[in-house]
Amino acid sequence: MTLPRTLLRIVSALGLAALLAGCNLLVLSPPGDIAAQQGNLIIVSTVLMLIVIVPVIFLTFWFAWRYRASNRKAKYTPDWDHSTQLELVIWGVPLLIIIALGAVTWISTHLLDPYRPLDRIDANRPVPAEMEPLEIQVVALDWKWLFIYPEYGVASLNEAAAPIDRPIKFSITSSSVMNAFYVPALAGMIYGMPGMQTTLHAVMNKPGDYEGFSANYSGAGFSHMRFRFHGLEEGDFDNWVAQAREEGTSLGRTEYLELEKPSQREAARHFASVDSSLFDAIVNRCVDIDRLCMDQIMALDAAGGLGLRGLDALALPSQGDARSGPYITAGVCTVETVAPLLSSVVGGLQAP
Repeated sequence: MTLPRTLLRIVSALGLAALLAGCNLLVLSPPGDIAAQQGNLIIVSTVLMLIVIVPVIFLTFWFAWRYRASNRKAKYTPDWDHSTQLELVIWGVPLLIIIALGAVTWISTHLLDPYRPLDRIDANRPVPAEMEPLEIQVVALDWKWLFIYPEYGVASLNEAAAPIDRPIKFSITSSSVMNAFYVPALAGMIYGMPGMQTTLHAVMNKPGDYEGFSANYSGAGFSHMRFRFHGLEEGDFDNWVAQAREEGTSLGRTEYLELEKPSQREAARHFASVDSSLFDAIVNRCVDIDRLCMDQIMALDAAGGLGLRGLDALALPSQGDARSGPYITAGVCTVETVAPLLSSVVGGLQAP
């Protein structure tokens, strides 16, 4: 004996509802304060729009039922074409909603600016005046994530950690193509671009193991370009740093040039020590010491360049070298003479 079709539909709907009840809507209820404020924006915007959508849907069905062909009791007014009251509702309510959405957008754009340092840990606690943010330097590689902790002198690959209730300042860049750094539990996505540095301020308020990934397609290994973000108690974070110092290897320029080669599904690992100038060299595209840094090139250009001989510095890389120029050649100057030359250029630019 088969169940009636209506009963089958009810049972199917209840089963679907039971499955959805187990879903964790992380974007709408995240443990990080910045992500929580952004989730509230989604809810506020949705509710404001539903003020129009719900009545319109209801009235659509009501009019279809009220004025159906078989309803002979419905009032028939073929000459009706205007109602001042209805016009006020039709134009006034959407206008008020647009004003409200505009106000919310303007305020949140400033309060949730990713470059703006945090002034609160959560809704009930401001950031103490003596608390300094934890700086994490993020590099998007092909196809993996490198995290450098300059305060502690350690780094990690495809794994990040931070103490809860301490503001975090992410400095983000990329080694080759544009990527988007995104930890849904922490804050919104921020782009990382080669030769540029972007900033994100955030805070994690609950311990846990959260997922992070790239939200911008960047090639063959994009699907597996993921990492784990650990929100830890202060003591557990200190243990994480100590473990990195004990188990990790060193990360200098040579090791980084090997690390930045494209690879997929890299296991998480730590680096016990990091070259303090590495992140700045990555941003300025000069980890290879045979290349001029972008800021050095801009300083030379601002001083008028090197004349015709300066064209030698734009020589193409040697055959088989995948890295692109510009390179500085011995025809212009040697590596040993770059620093004094730039010092004199910068000094001339700063002179009144």
